[in-house]
Amino acid sequence: MQQEQVRSIVYALQQNIRRVIVGKDEAIELALIALLCKGHVLIEDVPGVGKTTLVAALAKSLNCSFKRIQFTPDVMPSDITGFTMPSLATGQMEFKPGAVMSQIVLADEINRTSPRTQSSLLEVMEEGQVTVDGVTHPLPRPFMVLATQNPVDFVGTYPLPEAQMDRFFLRITIGYPTVEEEMDILERYSSPVSPLATLGSICSANDVIAMQEQVGAVYCSPEVRSYVASITAATRNHPQIALGISPRGSIALIRAAQACALMNDRDYVLPDDVKRIALPVCTHRLLLSPEARMKGQSADRLLMNVLSSVPVPGNYGV
Repeated sequence: MQQEQVRSIVYALQQNIRRVIVGKDEAIELALIALLCKGHVLIEDVPGVGKTTLVAALAKSLNCSFKRIQFTPDVMPSDITGFTMPSLATGQMEFKPGAVMSQIVLADEINRTSPRTQSSLLEVMEEGQVTVDGVTHPLPRPFMVLATQNPVDFVGTYPLPEAQMDRFFLRITIGYPTVEEEMDILERYSSPVSPLATLGSICSANDVIAMQEQVGAVYCSPEVRSYVASITAATRNHPQIALGISPRGSIALIRAAQACALMNDRDYVLPDDVKRIALPVCTHRLLLSPEARMKGQSADRLLMNVLSSVPVPGNYGV
């Protein structure tokens, strides 16, 4: 697949999802960047702003299998990964696939399930496989987890541990619509047929895999790689940050910048691509020091301070 074809399909996907999601172009773009980079997405926002709708619209735009897991405290790890049981016909042990055995997986309200069940997604998200009773089962390709959580209601929730947060490629916040956007939403959803029900698929699973392979072909110069390494090193040495960006986060930042360049009709990465995508990719990976939390600091603000302090390379090597 050529880069022109990738941009054409991505544009068609954006237009298709916009039929359902009004005025949230950045959230749509970030979801597609994660898709191109084989990444997983954490959508964190208040109830009712369209988190689940965004995932459903993306899934319907792709001709891929889709499953939704509604996380509650009684969901067990075997519900996610699957289990083995004797076959009544043969007497042999058979693997019964869990809900995660799908190409697009919605983990709805992921912070409402127990840490034990949350941990069942660690291998899934990192290695694209599940291991049940010592046997490893590969997941279908492409594979993507989109998880939602409500940051306001803390009753009956289990915060995601840092190891799990680090496995999310990026974090998306949607936010409330403007008055004009809400009027548009009301008009669309007051019709007899929901806009979501009218969506059709834009591309196939093979198209998605081919687009993902094009991301790595975008040139990233040594100067830009050094710029990314300097940013991540600065977060690890910052006095108000207890846990900085990991090497996994550095790789994610480079990959996201490559996807940004591809979606903007370039075959090379600029430092501006890195700066543009840094907050969604990195802020959820940072753990602030107790002193910073007491002073009311935020991960977004500290990362912006880091970005302003790291010199931008003048020679991009392109």
